[in-house]
Amino acid sequence: MITLTKEDGPADLDGVTHLSLGVSWDPTAGSSGGLLGNLRRKSGTDLDLIAIALQGREPVRLAGLDSLDPMGNGSLVHSGDNQSGHGDGDDETVTVEFARIPPHITSIVFVAAAYKKGSSFQKARNISFKVYDATGGNSQQVADIWPSLLTRDNGCAVAKAVRVGDGWKLEVINVTGQIKQGDEHALMRFAISK
Repeated sequence: MITLTKEDGPADLDGVTHLSLGVSWDPTAGSSGGLLGNLRRKSGTDLDLIAIALQGREPVRLAGLDSLDPMGNGSLVHSGDNQSGHGDGDDETVTVEFARIPPHITSIVFVAAAYKKGSSFQKARNISFKVYDATGGNSQQVADIWPSLLTRDNGCAVAKAVRVGDGWKLEVINVTGQIKQGDEHALMRFAISK
């Protein structure tokens, strides 16, 4: 079993064949009360979890938004878009099967963003990124990453898996930044800058 923290630096994923990263959040009314507050809570907000596969410094595949299996072989799979934050457990997940990731992929960056216009981190509360060792079909949580509630940013680079020889390492990043909403190139530039 591995335990991940930002302070510990990259963790070896020796023995980890499947890794999942999930995001969950609670809808909030923000500063609105009464009927408007109830409507905002009911509609929630749409955050997106995205995994960007890199070849060197170049983004070559993206899992998330409307792409659920960008490799076409089940090695990098997104669970689908939750547009409200309602429900128990993780609202969106990405699962990686390391042995099936093509050899020219050198790293995978996991990013969460208030990507669509009208969504925002300020309309979500208690955002949590959980990392699971999903080896052998059992999911064991190995990290719980919480971005600051004070951020005015709309993107968070959560973690990065890096190929090292025949193995992989995972580093917790947990750095927020601004992304132009609706712009995939801005999202990818943010991811490769981390």
